[in-house]
Amino acid sequence: MRSFIYTLTFACLVGLAFWAYQENIKTKQAIAKTEKLQKEIGIARASLSILRAEWAYLNRPDRLTELVDLNFGRLQLVPLRASNFLDVDEINFLNDPDLPEVVSLPVSLTMRASSND
Repeated sequence: MRSFIYTLTFACLVGLAFWAYQENIKTKQAIAKTEKLQKEIGIARASLSILRAEWAYLNRPDRLTELVDLNFGRLQLVPLRASNFLDVDEINFLNDPDLPEVVSLPVSLTMRASSND
């Protein structure tokens, strides 16, 4: 009976050692994958910071002003001002029968507060 218990204990020990070895391999693979992903994230962040720097360089106001001046004949770009916009009442809508009817009631752009707040 004693040898059976020793054999059973030894079999359990070998089984647990095999399980621990498998878990160790899985853990090392997960660590390696995590390190690879961290490296990829670092490379992506570096690329993103370079792209942000390039974007800031390309969008300098003096450069954009120069581009507008160079391409004014084609694009007819002008500085954006509040005076460039009209009220809805000042827009002259055409009375074309093919166009859908325009709503004549004024539209309110205010947001309503919910009654639950």
